[in-house]
Amino acid sequence: MRMKKIVVIGPESTGKSSLCEQLAAHYQGDWVKEYAREYLLTNGTSYTYDNLLTVAKGQIKNEETCIAHQAFSDKPIFIDTDMYVMKVWCEFVFEKCHHWILNRIVERKYDLYLLCNTDLPWVKDELREYPDQGTREKLFRHYKDLLVNQDTPWIEISGDYDARLQQAIAAVDRL
Repeated sequence: MRMKKIVVIGPESTGKSSLCEQLAAHYQGDWVKEYAREYLLTNGTSYTYDNLLTVAKGQIKNEETCIAHQAFSDKPIFIDTDMYVMKVWCEFVFEKCHHWILNRIVERKYDLYLLCNTDLPWVKDELREYPDQGTREKLFRHYKDLLVNQDTPWIEISGDYDARLQQAIAAVDRL
């Protein structure tokens, strides 16, 4: 059995990081943290289009490090955001996307996407930008459109934190 790579995506404040952490604990595996959070906490919350390319490259580097660390394991790896998230972020804020990001979307292969719905309450923190439900739902539709139009299996995750975890475990177990 080979290592499975499961990506958790969705708008901000939809429980992606919590879900990754819970799944990694459940399966006694690893998870790749969202590099954007680390980058913005270190460099400040004001960012440019070019900064998003730096964030994307940092995300890929962290993912590759985790994959290399788990190379001989059959435990799944959970990835908190991927290049789809970078694509949506670039296009939503700057109305364009770096070709490097688009090329990584084509090249990288995953086993499952977990799309987190916006039905959790928005939680304010120093990095989050879109508290209004209308914007959150618009972003969710962008993610859903991307997943509908690609080949990797995916499911929508919704409900409270426990319901989300149970849905995700069921989907991973089906792999």
